[in-house]
Amino acid sequence: MKSNLFIIVKNGWSYLAYAVVAFFIFTFLDIEFLAFLSFLAVVGFIYIFRNPERELPTFEKKSILSPVDGTVTQILTLEESDFAYRVDILTSYRDVSVLRAPITATLKSLEMTHGTRVSQNSKLFTDLNEKCELVFVNDDLNEVKVVHRLTQSFTPLSVDIIKAQNVYQTARYGFMLSGITSIYLPNNVRLNVNVANELKASESLIGYFS
Repeated sequence: MKSNLFIIVKNGWSYLAYAVVAFFIFTFLDIEFLAFLSFLAVVGFIYIFRNPERELPTFEKKSILSPVDGTVTQILTLEESDFAYRVDILTSYRDVSVLRAPITATLKSLEMTHGTRVSQNSKLFTDLNEKCELVFVNDDLNEVKVVHRLTQSFTPLSVDIIKAQNVYQTARYGFMLSGITSIYLPNNVRLNVNVANELKASESLIGYFS
């Protein structure tokens, strides 16, 4: 992401600016209640759009790290698929929303689908919600597919990366405020996560290529 050195991601600048302006206007007009609400909005946006630095832990070259903060909701073994496993991670408003590369690789493909933002409990969630599908391939031709799907978010899903771009593990490449990330892994991966694990992007180990 081009704004990766700022403590607030660029997706939140306009929201924060409007809240700050509203705070000063209501303070000048001596409307204390609205000024207080505006102040809370400023604090809330700073928290929601925070962009902390993350240190890369000492893992092997073949490691696969979590691309998002969140909680593992399910791990599936896939049949009749190009991939053997799927790990689903739920990201909420409490989590850091910055997306980070799980491996050092080249982006083989990227497909963005604009859509709705209905609840994950809706039957329409999988088919209609806004999503982005990315496939990373490393030097050993191992592929990892990552699908980000928005839930009920007031900001869109954004990805600041292009096809054929080389990325380093942990590099920032997008923003998803609230959603579900599905990581598809080949059969030569040794998983290192369990359901209900709390993960942090670029710090939590998903598994290793064997």
